Amino acid sequence: MGECPQQTPLFTFGVIADVQYADIDDGYNYSRTRRRYYRSSLQLLRNAQESWSESAVKPAFILQLGDIIDGFNKSRDASERALDTVLREFGSGSGSGSGSGSSPPEVHHVWGNHEFYNFSRSALLGSKLNSAVHPDGSPTGARAGGDIYAYRFSPFPGFTFVVLDAYDVSLLGREESSEQYSNAMNLIRQYNSNEDLNCPPECEGLQQRFTMFNGGFSKEQLDWLHSVLSSADEKREKVTIVSHLPVHPLSTDPICLAWNFDELLAIIRSHSSVVCFMAGHDHDGGYHWDKDTGVHHLTLAGVIETPPDDNAFGTVSVYEDRMELKGNGRIMDQVFGFP
Repeated sequence: MGECPQQTPLFTFGVIADVQYADIDDGYNYSRTRRRYYRSSLQLLRNAQESWSESAVKPAFILQLGDIIDGFNKSRDASERALDTVLREFGSGSGSGSGSGSSPPEVHHVWGNHEFYNFSRSALLGSKLNSAVHPDGSPTGARAGGDIYAYRFSPFPGFTFVVLDAYDVSLLGREESSEQYSNAMNLIRQYNSNEDLNCPPECEGLQQRFTMFNGGFSKEQLDWLHSVLSSADEKREKVTIVSHLPVHPLSTDPICLAWNFDELLAIIRSHSSVVCFMAGHDHDGGYHWDKDTGVHHLTLAGVIETPPDDNAFGTVSVYEDRMELKGNGRIMDQVFGFP
């Protein structure tokens, strides 16, 4: 059979990470080595929305990979205001200027460290950043138990997306009096003896991930993921997992890895259904193809460290045998073949 010159994708979706908007002047990262463009991140989000709304094939949904507003909003009592500002941009995307009057695509929000700098876990569960429920209150898909923010959804037959909660085990978003907080503290203290736990351990290598701005996945969440993937294996579905924190050491700087990345990788490797893992957090971005499993690990470059005259977003077209990422600005074009 001859190849059609222009295949139509089964569906497309948009991806963007680390917007970190705040209505403040430009600043620098924690180690003061990288410029951060807090105000203009909103315009870069607007650029992404305009591109998605004007594309011939409208995205079925948007993946927002976490850190939607910056932690600086908290001390300025501007968390709610900043979040409303950014969510308004997400809501004004598709249909505007297209003449179709269609509603904007659904946004699936991942939670990162900056979400927890601004809000408690219970506040996030009751907010518009909880995309495990539709605006009408109905569930988006099967979700993990308790207050774990992890759920699955299927935008198209044969394809499943799983949103993970990378701060389920963390010092962030947990009450200091809680058992979860003391368990996380015991874990981080095995590796990090600094007074300021946002400073990585002195050692080189993978142990640098044990900082306060990272977290991990509880056994309950890992068991839930295992069951979701077992079901997907049986149905021969293709699964894309998304998380704020990367889980493959070759897809990111070690300082950005999830605490128990190795346990999550072991689960992925024990299933045949996973085709891609997408994350944010590392503002430089990264990519690694795990040839043992055929899984593509994409870490998306962050909007917050993207200059105002550049861009950082992508559109993914999904076909039977591959996904094609069309990047903009700092995001490179890539093809992810399915194993």
